[in-house]
Amino acid sequence: MIRYIATFAVALFLLGGCASKNAQEETYNRPAAYWYKEIMKSLAAGSLDKADDAYTSLASEHVASPLLKEAMMILYRAHLEEDEYLMANFYLDNYIKRYASGKNIEYLKYLKIKSRFSEFKHPKRNQKLLLDTIAEANQYEEKFPNSLYNPMVDTILTKLYLTQLILNKEIVSLYNRLGRQKAAAYYQEKIDKSWLKETPIATETSLFRKILP
Repeated sequence: MIRYIATFAVALFLLGGCASKNAQEETYNRPAAYWYKEIMKSLAAGSLDKADDAYTSLASEHVASPLLKEAMMILYRAHLEEDEYLMANFYLDNYIKRYASGKNIEYLKYLKIKSRFSEFKHPKRNQKLLLDTIAEANQYEEKFPNSLYNPMVDTILTKLYLTQLILNKEIVSLYNRLGRQKAAAYYQEKIDKSWLKETPIATETSLFRKILP
């Protein structure tokens, strides 16, 4: 009897798995509007993974669909709101590659800087991102000197420079404790050259939360 029940349970499991697999296999070759609705439905249900899967199907089956443009930006914002910056930047990068033009390139490049800046929850762990974002922001202002977004970029740059200054102070303190005077002097020189060195907030080393997002 026990053997019969066990066999029956295994059979049900296998049948269920096959049914599920068949259902998944049948979901293809659908209209672009179908996949777009699936993206919206998944986002409404709070499932970003399913929304990403639906986008993959939309992008694969309908390369030239006008719905792709809107879907990319919606998914960019959805991932950004969840602090999933890698995926957010994936959608933004693809949007820029496909749809950037003279009319919107300033705004899109600004969004890229803003989303990079939003990543700084733990600046000590990603100093390369800090340097890359500073470089990207400076390049933006050089390329678009009259951009409407430059005041926002200036604010981001100031916060990044303050963060860099505070990190350099912590590095100097660490090297001094380790007796590495030459290394400490190297970073101290960077501090001395900073135009923000006299800023009150720059005199503290635990104020990242006041500077970063």
